Amino acid sequence: MARALMIQGAGSDVGKSLILAGLARAAAKRGLRVLPFKPQNMSNNAAVTVDGGEIGRAQALQALAAGVEPLTDMNPVLLKPETDVGAQIVVQGKRVASLRARDYAAMKPSLMPAVMQSFARLKAKSDLVLVEGAGSPAEINLRKNDIANMGFARRADLPVVVVGDIERGGVIAQMVGIRTVIDPGDAAMIQGFIINKFRGDPSLFDDGFRMIAERTGWRGFGVLPYFDRARELPAEDALGLGEARKPGRPKIVFLALPRIANFDDLDPLKLEPNVDLMMVRPGEAIPGDAALVILPGSKSTRGDLDFLRSQGWDIDLLAHVRRGGHVLGLCGGYQMLGTSVADPDGIEGPAGEAPGLGLLDVTTVMSPQKSLTRVKARHAATEQPIEAYEIHIGRTEGNDRARPFAFVDGTSEGAISADGRAHGSYLHGLFSSDAFRHAYLAQLGVVASNESYRGRIESALDALAAQMEKHLDVEGLLALAR
Repeated sequence: MARALMIQGAGSDVGKSLILAGLARAAAKRGLRVLPFKPQNMSNNAAVTVDGGEIGRAQALQALAAGVEPLTDMNPVLLKPETDVGAQIVVQGKRVASLRARDYAAMKPSLMPAVMQSFARLKAKSDLVLVEGAGSPAEINLRKNDIANMGFARRADLPVVVVGDIERGGVIAQMVGIRTVIDPGDAAMIQGFIINKFRGDPSLFDDGFRMIAERTGWRGFGVLPYFDRARELPAEDALGLGEARKPGRPKIVFLALPRIANFDDLDPLKLEPNVDLMMVRPGEAIPGDAALVILPGSKSTRGDLDFLRSQGWDIDLLAHVRRGGHVLGLCGGYQMLGTSVADPDGIEGPAGEAPGLGLLDVTTVMSPQKSLTRVKARHAATEQPIEAYEIHIGRTEGNDRARPFAFVDGTSEGAISADGRAHGSYLHGLFSSDAFRHAYLAQLGVVASNESYRGRIESALDALAAQMEKHLDVEGLLALAR
C-alpha cells in the first residue's frame, strides 16, 4: 500500500500547488511511482483526463511533474464558479449539479465517500500519493463537514506539512495562529512547515524560523527562495498572464472576463519573446494597435457577454476588425462571436437568449451534455497539427462553419468569417502545439521562437525540483509520508 503526505497552506496562493509539483518531480526522479491528489479544488481552469473527465489544471501539472497521465481520481471534487454565489459541481470528472454556496455546504458530507474512493484507487496503483489541501486549515468556520483540509487528513490519517508565504508578510503570526485556533486533534496531524517565496538571504529568517518551530512544536523543513521560473508554469490565476509585458513587440490582447475559464490556453503566448501579451481589464479599452484580440473561454457565456458589452468592448471589437485586426474566440469566446447564444434550460444561469457580437454567422444553443475529450486536429489554414482538448456545453451551427478553423478526424471544427478576420474554435490548449503556434503567429507577422513549449515546462519542473533539493529537507519530507 502506498504511503501518503498532505501539503496544506497557511492561506490561498501560498505556493502549495507548486511545492507539491516540485516534490512530485523529486520523488519521481528517485524512481517512485507518484500520484497527486486534491480532494476538492475550486477553479475554472480545468484539464481533460485520459479517462474522459475533468480535473483542476494544477493537478494536471502535478501529474506531468510526476510523469503520469492525469486521472479524474486526482481531483474528485471540482467546483467551477458560475456566479459570485454559485458553482458547477464536478464529481469524479462529471458534472452533477450547479448549486449555491449554502446548498453545496449541505451537500459536502455526501461527497466524502467519493473522495475516499478516489484516494484509495490512487493508493492502490502508486508508491506515494501527494495530497494538496485547499485554502487554509485556519478557516475553522468551514471545519464542519470539511473534505478539503483537516477533515480529509483526519479521515485518511495523513501527516500534514503547512506552507507559509513570507512574501505577503506576517508568516510567523500565520503559522502560530493556525496552531492556536485549530482543534487539538487537527493540530496533532501537522508534523512540519515550509516557508516559501523568500527573497534575499534566507539566513536572515533564522530567528523567525526557530520561533515558529518553538511556538508550534512543528518540524521545520526549510526556507524555499522565490522561484523565478514559476511564471513559465501554468498558473491557476489569470492575473499573472499579463504581467510580463514586452513593449514594442506585436500586441496580442485578451479580455479579463469575470468568469474566464481555461485561460492557460494563453500560457504559450506569454512565453513567446516576440509577443506582447496584454490583459484588458475592466475599465480599459481594447488598444487600437492590437494585432489579435482573444476572447477566452467562459464559465458563463451570456453573463460574460453582458459584462463585455457593459465595458464597451463590443464597440472596440467592431472598430478593431474594421481596422483590419483579427479576433479569435475560444470556446465561450467562440460562442460570443456568433449572432445569438440561447440557454433554454438555464444551464449557465436564468433561461433565455442573448444576441451575440455578430462577427461570426453562427448560433449557439446550450445543452446539458458536456463535451469532454482530447483531440488531434489539423489547422485548416496552415495544415499544422494541433493536440488539444474540448470541454464545453452547447452546439454551434451556422454558415461560417463552412469555413472551418480546423479538422478533427476529418470533421469540420470551428468557424471563420467571410472576411477572414474572425475565427472561432472549441479547441483548448491549441497554442501548446509548437508547429501550429509558429504558423498561426506567422500569419500575424510574428516570428515565434524555436523553443518547445512542453520542453520549457519540463525544464522548469526540473529546476523547481533542484531548488527544493537544495533548500528543503526533501528526504525528510518523503520519509514523513505514511
